[in-house]
Amino acid sequence: MNTIKCMTFIVASVLCMSLCAASESKSPAVKKEVFGKTNDGNDVYVFTLTNKNAVIAKVIELGAHLIRLEVPDREGKFANITTGYDSLQRYRNSYEGATIGRYANRIANAAFKIDGIEYKATSNLHGGRRGFHTVLWKGAEFQNDNEAGVKLTYLSKDGEEGYPGNLNCTVTFALTNDNELKINYEAVTDKPTVVNFTNHAYFNLAGAGNGQVMGHEIYVNADKYTPFDRFQIPTGEISTVKGTPFDFTEPNTIGSKISGLGQGGYDHNFVINGWDGKKLILAARVYEPAGGRVMEVLTTEPGMQFYTSRGEAFCLETQHFPDSPNHAEFPSTILRPNETFKSQTIYKFSKK
Repeated sequence: MNTIKCMTFIVASVLCMSLCAASESKSPAVKKEVFGKTNDGNDVYVFTLTNKNAVIAKVIELGAHLIRLEVPDREGKFANITTGYDSLQRYRNSYEGATIGRYANRIANAAFKIDGIEYKATSNLHGGRRGFHTVLWKGAEFQNDNEAGVKLTYLSKDGEEGYPGNLNCTVTFALTNDNELKINYEAVTDKPTVVNFTNHAYFNLAGAGNGQVMGHEIYVNADKYTPFDRFQIPTGEISTVKGTPFDFTEPNTIGSKISGLGQGGYDHNFVINGWDGKKLILAARVYEPAGGRVMEVLTTEPGMQFYTSRGEAFCLETQHFPDSPNHAEFPSTILRPNETFKSQTIYKFSKK
């Protein structure tokens, strides 16, 4: 009997070691598939990024959209926490999960000057009628022991949507084994121009489509914000959040102060504390109490647009301030030849 027990223990131990080894050897992976076709018949690919923890991020070439992000709650149950669609057609002019450029947010009268020369851009939000969210990027997958990713490139030609300079753009999505989605932006130009990128993902940490986000608790690392006029163009002031509905320097629910804003909800730029343009800074932390998912937003950007949409999702768009080309007192968005624009934002997920 002792011999049988001993053999059983040995077999169980070997099996456990094999399973543990298999689990530990599981590596990040990328899968590339056709998602649909453009109107002129070109294939559009979707890249499915998976880390060793089974977290999944999906990115398509059209608009460099993040179309899906699956993370676990405190019970280990996975849900997609970004809004999106199943068909390419729905993304042809959608901001949801899109890479935004050449200039994210607003520019007053769609006009600005560089070195005394005035430029007139297409009058529209987020880069114009043919902003970066509508164009076809070229994706290339990569993976290593710690991350799976896709690098997307696009050439925005001189004069596109009224912006000067041929702008070579790169946006990289990398999903790490630490449950971080890293987004890196780079750009170079052959003429002075303005650059302001962001990602426009809509989040609901309870799962996309699972009700309102008013009960999510949010902390924003910003003592100040930029007030705007009736056209949502910054006045140039940088005002304190203290005593206003914009004060989330202590965690509170999104819905706790939103009634003071009227029907529009939040669509405001926050000035991130401690920004120096070099190091990553915690911009925000969001916690969904029912499921326990936590999302931290870290960035090298000076601002973050907090947007609550219709209350079913929220956006935390890291970027430079709106209308910066027309406000010398704001951090500059001018990029010149022989310079490289670089920016990083990380969405880090955990649970409690």
